[in-house]
Amino acid sequence: MMQATKTRHRPAIGKKPDVAMAWIPGGTFRMGSDTHYLEERPVHRVTVDGFHMDETPVTNRQFSTFVAATGFVTYAEIPPDPKDYPGALPHMLKAGSLVFSPPNHPVDPRDWSQWWQFRFRANWRRPYGPGSSIKGLDDHPVVHVAYRDAKAFATWMGKDLPTEVEWEFAARGGLDGAEFSWGEEFTPNGQPMANTWQGTFPHENLATDGYTRTSPVRVFPPNGYGLHDMIGNVWEWTSDWWSTHHPDDAPKACCVPVNPRGGPEEASLDSRQPNVAIPRKVLKGGSHLCAPNYCRRYRPAARHAEPIDTSTSHVGFRCIMRKEQP
Repeated sequence: MMQATKTRHRPAIGKKPDVAMAWIPGGTFRMGSDTHYLEERPVHRVTVDGFHMDETPVTNRQFSTFVAATGFVTYAEIPPDPKDYPGALPHMLKAGSLVFSPPNHPVDPRDWSQWWQFRFRANWRRPYGPGSSIKGLDDHPVVHVAYRDAKAFATWMGKDLPTEVEWEFAARGGLDGAEFSWGEEFTPNGQPMANTWQGTFPHENLATDGYTRTSPVRVFPPNGYGLHDMIGNVWEWTSDWWSTHHPDDAPKACCVPVNPRGGPEEASLDSRQPNVAIPRKVLKGGSHLCAPNYCRRYRPAARHAEPIDTSTSHVGFRCIMRKEQP
């Protein structure tokens, strides 16, 4: 396994946080999985160039520095424009975000409204809604960030968001084809390797890993490239538009795609809501809400579609820097 080379990237302009990054050497690997969810199929070979990646998800401390320096206002802090949501009830067009609110009894696992609530004034500063704060959570991942919020932070830092290919290659930590970022066993020798859900989701959280919500970003062991929390804690935005499946494997080694990006925006539209079609990006990594009985997406191959206008209490991001970037 290749060892990560650590570096620190501090852009010269503006007051920016000092963020540790690891060198991801690049190479050819088998992306996806044929044994889990349909959207992860088929396994196919992909080549990716080397890049630097943040060792951890962006934290509340780092995001606070960004907001203080730029005055940036996140999507969850802005009341929705009625023109963008035809037919929406006027009393619902207020600033807010989705917050995980576990029931105290078993519910139908097909009905996500049983554990997600849209709370007015919930945002990255108030992750659980009015009355909450990020006091004591400086080293936890920032949450309630929509795609444009993550992209704005990355641009300010002189970085970018990873493609799905870059993210998955980095998450595998040099273990091509392994089930998890650390190997084939979910909890080797009984040790939790990531912040995920223990118990029956969504009403029973045994918290045997020590956390019922997010955790500090360096609590769990890094993978082979020195990256923490690539699995669990929070889902992470990528720059790729959503597709319902992967492309077929190349017929010959000479035809393996290099640094591919996701499909077109039009193909990623979520048309389930009447009169509203929101494009979706790919999320990777799973979160502290992923459970064996509900969401086995605590694996590098796992992927999820997220509308770009949506923010929640379990989605964050991290940045990369490619060789051609300044």
